[in-house]
Amino acid sequence: MINSRTKRLVLLNLPYVILGLAATKLGVAWRMAEGAEFSEKMLHISEGLDAAFSTLWPSFLPQDMFLGALCGFGVWLAVYLKGKNAKKYRLGMEYGSARWGTAADIAPYIDPVFSNNIILTQTERLTMNNRPKDPKTARNKNVLIVGGSGSGKTRFWLKPSAPVRAV
Repeated sequence: MINSRTKRLVLLNLPYVILGLAATKLGVAWRMAEGAEFSEKMLHISEGLDAAFSTLWPSFLPQDMFLGALCGFGVWLAVYLKGKNAKKYRLGMEYGSARWGTAADIAPYIDPVFSNNIILTQTERLTMNNRPKDPKTARNKNVLIVGGSGSGKTRFWLKPSAPVRAV
């Protein structure tokens, strides 16, 4: 009786083996294509493919098996590398879950001098300094304010954020 680990291993790798055996047909097609040079073979490769796929069985010649194994391994490697770059999910939490920021989260982005900041909310500000002490905290200083007419965009954001100029 096959244990579950072996069964899982076989089922996970079966598509690559089948793809590799099908890729042995490429070796057969290359050998059956007319011509001696690469350009001549490429010109007649479709005829070789027709002849190779005329039978269902794969080729068991060593060079064809090597090509099939190479193709199967290449697809496996591509799938493996794609899986390694997958998003890191937080176990037990819904994907995209977030938490509310705290004052400590925004503190590195605030300039100690109040007038050197853009006011974002009542408690959050963003430094206008082009070169902050820590380059990681440098941020884009553009702000998009969205609201309908008469909602107070100018009164409650633009005017409080405008610097006071001495006359």
